[in-house]
Amino acid sequence: MVAKLLRACALPALLLAAGAAEAQVWRSDQGDQTYRNPPLNADYPDPDIIRVGDIFYFVTTTFANSPGLTILESRDLVNWRIATHVVPRIDGHPRYDLKEGGAYRQGLFAASLRHHRGRFHIAVTPVGLNTRIYSADRIAGPWSHVELDRAAFDPALFFDDDGKAYLATSIGSDGTITLLTLSPDLRSVQASRKIHYVKGAEGSKIIKRGGWYYIFNAIPSRLGMTVSRARNLPGPWETRDQIDDRTGGHQGALVDLPDGGWYGFVMRDAGAIGRVTNISPVFWQDDWPVWGTPEAPGRVPASARKPIQGNPFAEPPGSDDFTAPVLGLQWQWNHNPENARWSLTERRGYLRLRPTVSQDLWSARNTLLQKGQAPRGRGVVKLDIAQVQPGDRCGFGTFGKYSGQIVVTGTGGGGHAISMELTESTQEGPRTQVRAAAQPIAGTRLWLRADMDFITDRAQLAYSMDGRSWHEMGDAFPLAFDWRTGTFQGQQFAIACYSPTPSRGYLDVDSFTLSAIPQGTK
Repeated sequence: MVAKLLRACALPALLLAAGAAEAQVWRSDQGDQTYRNPPLNADYPDPDIIRVGDIFYFVTTTFANSPGLTILESRDLVNWRIATHVVPRIDGHPRYDLKEGGAYRQGLFAASLRHHRGRFHIAVTPVGLNTRIYSADRIAGPWSHVELDRAAFDPALFFDDDGKAYLATSIGSDGTITLLTLSPDLRSVQASRKIHYVKGAEGSKIIKRGGWYYIFNAIPSRLGMTVSRARNLPGPWETRDQIDDRTGGHQGALVDLPDGGWYGFVMRDAGAIGRVTNISPVFWQDDWPVWGTPEAPGRVPASARKPIQGNPFAEPPGSDDFTAPVLGLQWQWNHNPENARWSLTERRGYLRLRPTVSQDLWSARNTLLQKGQAPRGRGVVKLDIAQVQPGDRCGFGTFGKYSGQIVVTGTGGGGHAISMELTESTQEGPRTQVRAAAQPIAGTRLWLRADMDFITDRAQLAYSMDGRSWHEMGDAFPLAFDWRTGTFQGQQFAIACYSPTPSRGYLDVDSFTLSAIPQGTK
């Protein structure tokens, strides 16, 4: 344990000496005053970005993952770090505790973030519940919330120059944009009126510039985005098409820069990695925003000059040695966790997972998740399996539409075996097949590896008894994004431990390491 802590203290210096960029799965900042899209090559969907002073804040959808509503921060729109999670756990319905079928594809999404008179506010509508408005003095919290008397789909929070607060809402199955006037304390709706119609519109965002109001709307049916403008919030509004997934994305809006310029942020469907957020220069033509540059209008550039120069490289954390007393911000549970069944303090320097009772991975609580990283990301866990008991099913792999896991179980007399299973989420429920039959292993130290290649949308699992010599287990399997039957998220890395019956066993996780798959690896 002492050696592990010493290594943890020395790690930052080693990274600086070796050059941190060499270990990155993706780096947007090119180090020459330019960036390439996306700034984060992972599933950060439904973006809303604001600027407060010289700091940008980005809220993103987290669905049923807990803690929920991730906020990132940046000083240049390119280099981001995770600032906080707003919602410690989702309350209001048993399914968020993975009961009554669970809440995959539900939860918290399409939130709206604003800063007004020294306070941060977020409007979000948990699926199946009424709209909530979370507020805090600091981005790190603590956050408190009030609940309205209705559910406003994809609510767009907006504070006008006179301080009045509004929510705009529309749902793609209709397209009618409704404006709700909020009370000064944001606790109730004082008025409601229909102000505009755009066929298929949802994901509204409102900004104001130069006496014009602008509403940005996603049009999911054609993976496009529109902008509407008016001199007054009630209208009349006029609408123009903006961009689409072929030219950059289909849901987002604009944020102003400290120098008075503007940049766009927009979500794009990107295959098995999920939905990524691009950023783009924006220029104005007759008081209409145009994405891109005058030389290449109407298109989000693959690369461009950074909006703001002089800031160092930053990214969300990935690897973890579990020496901190709290979980790193890169981690989320698949639903609200059973907190009595995991610990970072029972054995210092390890994450201890005690099996939750479940018949399968899909319905098992306390599955610890981290976003997959494109284009080709590798996750490795180092495990102590000494206390994994017969019947326990503990392991590591991918999670999503396709959940491939190397599973460890006890065999009696202190022995252990590993197998490889693939679970596909379907409309009829999860379907699991054994892709590599159980085989006995010696010793209690085990390394498991998951390679996720988002260029080919294939994954491969492997194991090692010494962390050096690796053995693939099972064939390569698919990766996919599926909002109908999957998690509505990109494929994630997953550490799981469950048992069909109550168990006194446990799994100790020594570390997780995230890196790029080495060049030349198939």
